[in-house]
Amino acid sequence: MQSVKIDQFLKAGIVVLVALFVFVLYDSIHERVIQVGDSAPEFNITADNGRTITAANFGGRLLVLNFWATWCQPCVEEVPSLDQFAKEMAGSGVVVLGVSVDKDPKLYRRFLDRSRVSFMTARDPEAKISADYGTFKYPESYIIDAKGKVVQKIIGATNWTDGNMVNAVKSFL
Repeated sequence: MQSVKIDQFLKAGIVVLVALFVFVLYDSIHERVIQVGDSAPEFNITADNGRTITAANFGGRLLVLNFWATWCQPCVEEVPSLDQFAKEMAGSGVVVLGVSVDKDPKLYRRFLDRSRVSFMTARDPEAKISADYGTFKYPESYIIDAKGKVVQKIIGATNWTDGNMVNAVKSFL
């Protein structure tokens, strides 16, 4: 009788350990993808202007977080409209931050010098921040409200000066 209880205990222990192993394995290989309604993952990066940027330090403003790269043709095509959008929305409580995943700082700097973008930019060559958001295809943008919630996610290049896009962003203010 004692042997049967020990066998049942060991079987139950094995089942629990296998379930725990499966959970740990799944959790370690499962990539989190941020969606609308999720809290924006916290990040800390130094922008090209020397300012330390976090997802939380925009003081009640709306953050447009754009992940891009100079080697990404749709990203390059999107930059002019994003820059115009940033200029037009600057006084209305919208901040644009472009985070490049470029590994080569010279190519990155050369592109910015030619483009003369007015919005804040930063380089994350290890793509850690975009990975935290679940972004691996560029460009991808997140609109984050003052409470740190993702209110819109835009996959692929967009025309930021399009009236529908501008109105959509304004609706989050």
